[in-house]
This record gives sequence, structure tokens and C-alpha cells, in this order.
Amino acid sequence: MEIGIKKRATLYSGTSNQPLAQEIADHLGMALGEVTINRFASGEIYVRFHESARGTDAFIIQTHSAPVNEMIMEMLVMIDALKRASAKRINAVIPFFG
Repeated sequence: MEIGIKKRATLYSGTSNQPLAQEIADHLGMALGEVTINRFASGEIYVRFHESARGTDAFIIQTHSAPVNEMIMEMLVMIDALKRASAKRINAVIPFFG
């Protein structure tokens, strides 16, 4: 009996430029993964992925537009959440690096 994990790629978008991320996903013939990103009144960022990322190659599409500090921190929180969710590889796609 052989047990294997089917490797797959997943795309996620931050809040900086969701239309660009959707266009990239459409061009690749993939769907964007569902993710909830909220900001608390204290300024903290909450990220929750709605599907399992275990063993996947995860791609986060996030531009560093204004406000740059918030967009960078949002991306870092997303990377941390994927790492804790046991993603095999995490790739940050940064079309605009501020």
C-alpha cells in the first residue's frame, strides 16, 4: 500500500491589488484560494485560510503599495499562517516592490 500526497499549487491574494491577482489566476487557469483578512481596531492583522495548505506550493500575490508598512506586514502574517499550516513551499509574488 502506497500513501502519497498529491502536490498542488495554490494562489492567494493580499488586499493590496486583488484585481491583479484575479487576472493572474485567470491567465493560469486557477482559482484564488479563499482567505479572510481582517484588521482589528488596534491595527493588528488577522489572516485565516479556508482550505488546507498542507503540502502545497503556496503563492501569495501582494504588491507593496500605499500604505507600504501595512501591506508588507499583511504579507508576512500570511506567510507565517501558511508556514504554521504546513505548506511545503511558500512563494511571495511581489509585482511592485515599494
